[in-house]
Amino acid sequence: MVDGGRHRRLLRQVTEQAQRRGFPGWAGLVCDVAVTELAVDAAAITLRTSTRAQELAAASGQCARRLEEIQYTVGVGPGVEAFDMGRPVLMADLAEAHQRWPGFEDAAVAEGVSAVFAFPLLGGAVQVGVLDLYRRRPGELSADQLADAAVLADLATTALLTDAAPHATAGRTWDDLPGHYDDVNVATGVLAAELQISVENAFLRLRAHAFSTGQAVLDVAHAVLSHQFDVDAFQD
Repeated sequence: MVDGGRHRRLLRQVTEQAQRRGFPGWAGLVCDVAVTELAVDAAAITLRTSTRAQELAAASGQCARRLEEIQYTVGVGPGVEAFDMGRPVLMADLAEAHQRWPGFEDAAVAEGVSAVFAFPLLGGAVQVGVLDLYRRRPGELSADQLADAAVLADLATTALLTDAAPHATAGRTWDDLPGHYDDVNVATGVLAAELQISVENAFLRLRAHAFSTGQAVLDVAHAVLSHQFDVDAFQD
């Protein structure tokens, strides 16, 4: 059960952030409060509906944005696992991950991140996304920080549903969000049609090409759509 007093305190922090710096969307405000209140260095909220379909709803900065995109590219990471398992994933020291998330760990360490914490977002009985927290120093979240993170995950769920609503405040729509992956979906469809393969197979090839060449999957999608290379590059 959510602590009512804790919930009111953190909701007040979110609304005060909106008053101080303007309205960037509720998801962005929740990320800001997570960084401030949980003593982490970066936060991101990602909407997920399946292994392939996701949208970056908000990120506190470039570090969080890059790490979310890396999880999208390699298909593994704390956020992916938290969503798949339906429970929090708490990694207090990435040095002890031992290739739990190949491709993600090295990138996170290169960004200076030592600890990661991911919380699934539940809208009723349905999972709608993940709140990912990144910290430069290793170490566990305290009991109070874990409790606050659970409340912020609940607020993040509400933020996703609010920001996506047709009447969202300040006219925000999904097109305004920082990591919108529509181009990946379009490029996947192009490959599927050109190579006469399934959409899932096309996405796997897009992701594999990105991983093997050290690029973000979004960049590879842009290259496909701008005809920078032939789709035959994605043949088996």
